[in-house]
Amino acid sequence: MICSGNGFAGGRIRLGEIEVLQITKFERIWRCTQLAGKAQPFTFYRPLEIPDGFFSLGHYCQSNGQPLRGYVLVAREMTRESESPALKKPLDYTLVWSSDSHDECAYFWLPNPPTGYKAMGVVVTSTPKEPEVEQVRCVRTDLTEPCETSNLLVTMKSKSSKDPLQIWNIQPCDRGMLCKGVSVGTFVCGAYFDSEEVVENIGCLKNLDSTLHAMPNLNQIHALIEHYGPTVYFHPDETYMPSSVQWFFKNGALLYSANGKKGSAIDYQGSNLPSGGTNDGAFWIDLPSDNDAKNYLKKGDIESSELYVHVKPALGGSFTDIAMWVFCPFNGPATLKVALMNIEMSKIGEHVSDWEHFTLRINNFTGELWSVFFSQHSGGEWLDASDLEFIKDNKPIVYSSKHGHASYPHPGTYLQGSSKLGIGVRNDAARSEFVVDSSTRYQIVAAEYLGNGAVKEPCWLQYMREWGPSIVYDGRSEIEKLIDMLPMFVRFSVENLIDLFPTELYGEEGPTGPKEKENWLGDEYC
Repeated sequence: MICSGNGFAGGRIRLGEIEVLQITKFERIWRCTQLAGKAQPFTFYRPLEIPDGFFSLGHYCQSNGQPLRGYVLVAREMTRESESPALKKPLDYTLVWSSDSHDECAYFWLPNPPTGYKAMGVVVTSTPKEPEVEQVRCVRTDLTEPCETSNLLVTMKSKSSKDPLQIWNIQPCDRGMLCKGVSVGTFVCGAYFDSEEVVENIGCLKNLDSTLHAMPNLNQIHALIEHYGPTVYFHPDETYMPSSVQWFFKNGALLYSANGKKGSAIDYQGSNLPSGGTNDGAFWIDLPSDNDAKNYLKKGDIESSELYVHVKPALGGSFTDIAMWVFCPFNGPATLKVALMNIEMSKIGEHVSDWEHFTLRINNFTGELWSVFFSQHSGGEWLDASDLEFIKDNKPIVYSSKHGHASYPHPGTYLQGSSKLGIGVRNDAARSEFVVDSSTRYQIVAAEYLGNGAVKEPCWLQYMREWGPSIVYDGRSEIEKLIDMLPMFVRFSVENLIDLFPTELYGEEGPTGPKEKENWLGDEYC
């Protein structure tokens, strides 16, 4: 059980002038079955059991194909730092869209806010009567952040309208460790939206409490990791295992500079690595030239490996992201799939040092594991906790792919390319005896929000240059030869077939460490 305290997992979060809490109990308004394509039916809900003094900001919707596990925020005013109240009723509503179902109808209304205020979500009714203005509140504009569309939830059809209605999740436009936007849990609807399009008439909340009081303290971080830390399975045929950074340094990794010829040994703590600066090409790390020492280092040492943990605020401090970094001394060669052929490459895909990660997103209202991000090469995917595979009660499973060490939620073969055509790079994930339990084998390396001195960052974390030399392959010509082996109808039916393969197969710069990655400060991007 995760202990609440100091604002974490206390049920309510103060954002400055307003306080919010999550409502997870709902009353059904309308179930939509008039859908485009083969989409799951969707149901729209209004929040229930709103405490006295709090007000709804909008309604909620979710697919019927998954457990009802969402939330919407409700808000109340705490202190007034302006002549204008933080919350106000809308002036009235604009009808956005209505259904024409024979069984039951639905009407979608956008609150029209007073001047200087912003609506936070849409209201749905089952009758054509305009909703009461008492139903929701709008928020003073300076307490809000711009938002954008996130995931397209459903497209609905209506005989009375030539345009279908799209329903989108919304999220703050600016997301990351230093950003203040808080998701309300509502949705936006309209006829024409694109992914990550700025929404003009609906906003998100802004956290103006600089103390971030709802974030966990150091003891709570340890409790969260011990409670939710995933078990990481490496592939049974994995050759290139993880290790600790210290093991890598102790066993022969060398630091090279653009001005020198010979590599120099690295102190096991990384204290002699150049600190700070930018990745300017002046330094890089490489394996020793001796073949035996090189091959020994490539194989890693799973017994020494541990997860390196970065803890940071997410979505304005309403969630906590626990990013868990895995280090492998070597990234092995790729296996290409071309139709029915699987071709193991000898060099393509190889590089020295491989930093991969996955991220646990914790709900700061409740202390629950909300979702997990699985980093996969240049992208990744968020999965809701209800879609994860678990071991030992609360601990999810992460599968590390063979040679490339990308993270996946379930065993199987994942194709980086075109699954439809069966062309791309294979990522094979499976259970094995090669396991790292992150709930016991971890080191917290950074948690900036706790202040100076709370977490001592290791020396090697400040090394901002490449952890391996830049490599150039003649991968494109090799792949073109493989394409020439395909049946003619495949080659001529798919335009730019070569583009189905990731460009990193042609060569890449040496990988950088965690602090040089965009997600160190930013959000995880799929």
